[in-house]
Amino acid sequence: MKTHTFRGGIRPHEMKELSNGCPITEAFPSTKSVTIPVTMGGAPNTPLVKVGDVVKRGQVIAKSDAFMSAPVHASISGKVKKIQTCLVTGNTEAPCITIESDGSEETDFMPPLDPFTCDKKTALDRIRDAGIVGMGGASFPTHVKLNPPAEKKIDYVLLNAAECEPYLTVDERTLQEQSEKVIDGMKIVCHIMGDCKGLIALENNKEYIVPALKKAISDAGAENTVAVSLVKTKYPQGCEKNIVDAVLGVEIPAGRLPADAGAVITNVGTVCAISDAFRLGMPLIDRALTISGGAVDKPCNIRVPVGTIVGDLIPETFNLKEGETAKIVSGGPMMGFAMTSTQFPIAKGTSGITFLTKKETYLTDEGQCISCGKCIDACPMGLSPVLMVREIKSVNLNKAKKFGLMDCIECGCCSYACPANVRLVQHFRLGKNQVRAQMALEKAKAEAAKNLAQKAAEESGGKK
Repeated sequence: MKTHTFRGGIRPHEMKELSNGCPITEAFPSTKSVTIPVTMGGAPNTPLVKVGDVVKRGQVIAKSDAFMSAPVHASISGKVKKIQTCLVTGNTEAPCITIESDGSEETDFMPPLDPFTCDKKTALDRIRDAGIVGMGGASFPTHVKLNPPAEKKIDYVLLNAAECEPYLTVDERTLQEQSEKVIDGMKIVCHIMGDCKGLIALENNKEYIVPALKKAISDAGAENTVAVSLVKTKYPQGCEKNIVDAVLGVEIPAGRLPADAGAVITNVGTVCAISDAFRLGMPLIDRALTISGGAVDKPCNIRVPVGTIVGDLIPETFNLKEGETAKIVSGGPMMGFAMTSTQFPIAKGTSGITFLTKKETYLTDEGQCISCGKCIDACPMGLSPVLMVREIKSVNLNKAKKFGLMDCIECGCCSYACPANVRLVQHFRLGKNQVRAQMALEKAKAEAAKNLAQKAAEESGGKK
């Protein structure tokens, strides 16, 4: 098969061999409890339960009336023990609901729903009610993504099966073990989007899965709906703009979305969750992920209840080599978040936990830029990282924006390619936060001025 790709990017060591031969196995926290973040994508949710309540697996425990939101469900049956702020991915604290299992198998699922006979609104409501969000890491509410503005015609649904992050193999295993469910989910999404074409974007280091996918497509009678498109093994092939460029040959302009190119992108885990939501009435309450890295004794792929504390899987599910862990990453090593400990919950968007040794990570001090331009060659967005970081360090945010600061996808290619170990992505994140703070301040000032003018006008009218 012909392979496609994009300009730029890097080719880090894949490290897939550590876990890609490991089937996905079921695991459960040793404490028999889960700590579920109240919000996992979209607008903040409000808890619907209180301490002492008994809940069933699949029961809604937090939600919001905002359109850009996704409800959260109990991933185990049991009693609510705590509602408090806890450490979550990103090393921040967020409200969480802790449930202690009572050992029962009681569920509170929705009734099954035929996705091909119900109307679009009912189908989107089911996806929202199931709390489905993007499971590749962004956690964007899926019902919102599948409901673009009417003027944006969608011709393609792209399944991001690239899994370009080093170490992570959970999507690779899912494509092999649940190919029928993947294709079913793809068919459902294509139907919701108006019977458009579905394309599975698969990196060519996983070409061996193509026969299984084609068989599943044939068995589902989806030959005219779903096809496989091979892309070159390169990071960050899975970025939405890069995957559209590689598969469709369309460049998405700055500030635009895949929908502007006639495409919607979804994730392997997400389409499986969509299939479960319709066929079983099951909300998104379980999460498959990869546990890998040189510090892991036996890397593996597991499925756990959402809210499982990572530390509660050690040593019953996996073990760490003594004294080897130098860095704990929620996600993959390129775009994941370094964590201070294992005491944080696995969320809907957690695709893996990577335990890196000293040899696998960079712990050296940041050096001085030598203007070599390697970061420019590596940038998949065609930006000039070296110029952006200079302006950020000079506190010249307007110039940094002109050089593309807000278009940076924080993929880490520039940092990986930099021989001086300049922490480029960290500088860009800081710069973006400063820009957003500046914009919020300007918006607040404009609102205050508007209110002041409105008040003055009302007072002037009253005097007349």
